Amino acid sequence: MNSPSRQVRARRGAVNASAEGFWWNAAWLAACVAGVVVLLASGWADAGRGAAALAIGGLPALAGLGLAIGGRRGGRRALLVCWTLAAAAAVLLCGGALGPLGVWCLAPLAFAAVSGRPRLTAAAGAAVLGVLGLGLLSSLLGGVAAPAPPAAGLLRAVALVTVAGGLALGLVGLTRRFAQQERAALGEAGKLRRLADEQPALLLDLLPDGRIAAAFGRTLDGAGAMTLAGQPFAHLAAPAERDLLVEAMAEARARGQAERAFTPASDPEGMAEARLRRIGPLRVLAVVVDAGARRRREAVLEAARVEAEQQNAGKSRFLANMSHELRTPLNAIMGFSDIMRSRLFGPLSDRYAEYAELIHESGGHLLDLINDVLDMSKIEAERFDLAREVFDGREAITAVLRLMRGQADRAGVQLRGVLPREPLDIDADRRALKQIALNLVSNALKFTPRGGAVTVGLQAAGGQLELVVADTGTGMSAQDAARVGRPYEQAGDAEKRAVGTGLGLSLVRSFAELHGGDMFIESALGEGTTVTVRMPVLAEAEAPAPAVPAEAP
Repeated sequence: MNSPSRQVRARRGAVNASAEGFWWNAAWLAACVAGVVVLLASGWADAGRGAAALAIGGLPALAGLGLAIGGRRGGRRALLVCWTLAAAAAVLLCGGALGPLGVWCLAPLAFAAVSGRPRLTAAAGAAVLGVLGLGLLSSLLGGVAAPAPPAAGLLRAVALVTVAGGLALGLVGLTRRFAQQERAALGEAGKLRRLADEQPALLLDLLPDGRIAAAFGRTLDGAGAMTLAGQPFAHLAAPAERDLLVEAMAEARARGQAERAFTPASDPEGMAEARLRRIGPLRVLAVVVDAGARRRREAVLEAARVEAEQQNAGKSRFLANMSHELRTPLNAIMGFSDIMRSRLFGPLSDRYAEYAELIHESGGHLLDLINDVLDMSKIEAERFDLAREVFDGREAITAVLRLMRGQADRAGVQLRGVLPREPLDIDADRRALKQIALNLVSNALKFTPRGGAVTVGLQAAGGQLELVVADTGTGMSAQDAARVGRPYEQAGDAEKRAVGTGLGLSLVRSFAELHGGDMFIESALGEGTTVTVRMPVLAEAEAPAPAVPAEAP
């Protein structure tokens, strides 16, 4: 696509060529008219034939003037045909190419030169050859005789003046166009130079011997790039690292590209990067950028990341230590409350027995919360070690169903299990699997209203152990489903969120990931929730066995 400045220059050139064409046509026509008048008034021999030839030769000039006055710039090819035919007729009428108007064989070329259209030159050359060939044939074969003097001399003078004027104008126009193009090229080169000097990087054209042929942009110390011309490229680096840039030059010539980081000679505390590309058999283009600021930002970010990780690890260690310290007195509370519940040291009043039951129940709930926090802290601190063993996975799920049966009955929710008939041997952490099932069932019971149901399924599917806990509870939105798997995140209303720490599903996901598996949640508001845990822990290739309902005892 042409730039606006190039379009302006093209229009200006067209206007200049149009003006030159107008004056050349006017001069040609004036010369022909003057010659006709002189010949008709002279009474010379063959004056009538000469006047007729000049009149024919002036017709294309008259047509060109008409187009110019009318403001029309087209029709140049048609005018070229007119000039060719008129020149041929005039030349043949006056003795052919060797006659006094033989110079008019060049009339088509003069027209093309004045028009300022290089594309017409080839066609004009062909027209000249055609007219010249016809003129030579006429002269050699004895066609129409040339006019006698002095009419012949006048015709020869008119022909020379008109053609020479056209060629001279064409040469002047061509010279002017070349000058305009040169100025335009210099202007474009200047613009490119200014753009290259304003860009933030240092752009270098490198010679085969490693010296800088040209430099653009700003140097690493902020000086003008032109000061680098002629200097060795390697001298941009500190003396101890100049070999790096020499190696980069060799690598770029051999492989086509290279990159190096180096310490600038102008800033021993800084850092720069050079990217080199081969742009010819011997030349290399290099782009040098100041990498010090970026490196400093990266160092700050890295320090912030390390500090954040240390703080997070400290938090996890604190929680783990605090949870451990809390469990010791809590175990004592649980033990003494259990003794009181069991009346080992004698009878208690009903109210004290109720208080002992509440103490034991609350302590158990608090112990579960502390265990969750402790497990999550160990996982985050990467201090949780799996105690893997081979066992029947149904045993852990059955134990959970038995443990949660009382809570389900109190909530008025049906709890059922769907387990395989045959043993399902797995290689996993027994406590982790039990904790996964316990957290999922507890969570399902919490969000399932009275009269609902919670179903726990276990099977081998696709070479993995698949545990599915589905409920008919309130469900959750897609936003909550994507959020609840993160630590300390909970769904549901405030009353539901107050029951627990928000670690249940997060622990489930973490335990599954420790076994190389994952957790998936499918839920919709008012339609219940299904949580699926898949882990590659099968002790051997298990063939899917039919599952049977297993009610919690």
